Amino acid sequence: MWPDKPLDYVKLDNDEEGCHYGLFLGDRLVSVVSLFIEGDEGQFRKFATDLDEQGKGYGSKLLHFLFNKAEEENVKRIWCNARKDKAGFYEKFGMQTTDNEFTKGGIDYVIMEKIMN
Repeated sequence: MWPDKPLDYVKLDNDEEGCHYGLFLGDRLVSVVSLFIEGDEGQFRKFATDLDEQGKGYGSKLLHFLFNKAEEENVKRIWCNARKDKAGFYEKFGMQTTDNEFTKGGIDYVIMEKIMN
């Protein structure tokens, strides 16, 4: 996600409250995502796939797993802070953009959400 930053850069104060998932190829971690559930809402954060493995479907598999896990936990709405240039990727999973946008670290983001069935 931030290959040029130290590990502490991606740590969150509430990391222990989330569930952290990874997809491995053999013993190599290639994709990660964290799910934070509060009430009937879930936010996923820190979703990233190794640059050498992008475009091979690993992130998509992990995101499908995450949505299934959220459904098992009775999450009614799931959302994320998506990079605006990646919004099309999330739309493939039924997520929709909201009117909430912001810039952080020189990157434009939009909050995307999906209402779970």
